[in-house]
Amino acid sequence: MTLLTARTDPAPRSTPAAVAPGPLTPVETFGPTDRLRGWVVTVVVTAIAAVTRLVMLGYPTDAGTPVFDEKHYAPQGYQVLTGGGIEDNPGYGLVVHPPVGKQLIAVGEAVFGYTGWGWRLSSAVFGILLVLMVVRIVRRMTRSTLLGAIAGLLLIVDGVAFVSSRVGMLDIFMTLFVVGAFGALVRDRDDVRERLARVAAQGRIEMSTLGPRLGVRWWRFGAGVLLGLACGTKWSGLYFVAFFGLLSVAFDLAARRRYGVVRPWRGTAVRDVGPALYALVAVPVVVYLATYTGWFASETGVDRHAVGTDVGAGGPFSFVPDALRSLWYYSGNVLEFHAGLTNSAGNRHPWESKPWTWPMGLRPMLYYYADGDTVAGCSTPGSCVKAVMLIGTPALWWLALPMLAWALWCTVARRDWRYAAVLVGYGAGILPWFLSLDRQMYFFYATALSPFLVMGLTLVIGEVIGRARTGRRRTLGLALASGYVAVAIANFVWLWPVLTGLPITETLWQQQLWLPSWR
Repeated sequence: MTLLTARTDPAPRSTPAAVAPGPLTPVETFGPTDRLRGWVVTVVVTAIAAVTRLVMLGYPTDAGTPVFDEKHYAPQGYQVLTGGGIEDNPGYGLVVHPPVGKQLIAVGEAVFGYTGWGWRLSSAVFGILLVLMVVRIVRRMTRSTLLGAIAGLLLIVDGVAFVSSRVGMLDIFMTLFVVGAFGALVRDRDDVRERLARVAAQGRIEMSTLGPRLGVRWWRFGAGVLLGLACGTKWSGLYFVAFFGLLSVAFDLAARRRYGVVRPWRGTAVRDVGPALYALVAVPVVVYLATYTGWFASETGVDRHAVGTDVGAGGPFSFVPDALRSLWYYSGNVLEFHAGLTNSAGNRHPWESKPWTWPMGLRPMLYYYADGDTVAGCSTPGSCVKAVMLIGTPALWWLALPMLAWALWCTVARRDWRYAAVLVGYGAGILPWFLSLDRQMYFFYATALSPFLVMGLTLVIGEVIGRARTGRRRTLGLALASGYVAVAIANFVWLWPVLTGLPITETLWQQQLWLPSWR
């Protein structure tokens, strides 16, 4: 009894401290937060780009006339300026590209007249804006103003982006439009996730197994407008319509899965695919047709009144308005023209290149060349050379294949959306060209690769720098990144004479040609 009364009840087992469950939805940021510093850095980098793109913009010319393919677009732009917004000179025979690029060239010619500054001004402005866009896009993708600035600097010193910004041709216009569309889709991705985060925070994410409707998405609509303008500049913009449409839907699927939608695949199919087709297919078509407003309004545009003369007025498509049928006929002639420019038909050009040479810039493009007594400003008359060559800065382009391999690994193994998005943009600029290898192709087709190459390299640089704000790892990473950017700048400075047409000796000209395929 004593033992029983002396015995005490065992102490209750200690209850483990309550642990708060992990967040039911991911915690993430929806864009950089250092807005003031971000814009200051953007303005500074863009100003540097403006200096490089505008200095000596009107030089060189061919005795006051355009050089290389400027000889097509500068006079067509002037015809647009003086002919009511469309090329209607029968001497052109067949106008082989849509009107937007030539209309933009006409804007510069309206300001400075039919001069080098006139037919190159719009290209320079678009080249400057391209740097600004890349700074902002990379900053948003990485949440780092530093990396945005690095991307802008690398694009400034890329020979392809530089030369394309200083010639009166079409490629820089299409490049800006597709990069703008890419940036709009990246912004739309953040916007969608922010909307889903609000729905999840309110506990409404499971009200439907398909997930919520996302409402009007103006950033994606803007991407569609820009893609329509890209197609209205060159038809190769169609490749980006297809690739970016898939990218947008993939963004939506990933967002629905991340925020716990019960049936994300079906939700994406039902909620997102239809609006994506509207924004990224229907809107570009409408914008593309709108770019032909001057042609529709004209009486003398090429093939404007083909129905009834070259095309019968009847037939199964007689219900289609004559203007659209005439445009279809005109477009078919353009397609037939391009299809006939094949190697097998004997159409060979000394500076032709195929797409497998583009990633490393193995076959650049010579835009202008003069030697002998025609070269003014030479210390020894008759012994100098002037040349403008479209060359990808080797410090950038020769790293393209390792960057692409790393990006593919990060996409598959890490599921890093940033590398995946860069691969989509880069792939749209190169992969479709492998489907028609017999056709004439040139390195300036690769202009659209330049910004995506820079984005990919900058993502790699971000990994080299690391995420830590302090420490030896961060210091070493910053040193390596700074060293690489310095090498790229030095490489650009070395190439400056052959990117701008400055007089140089024959010896220095030969030293600039690093590879046999550059000759």
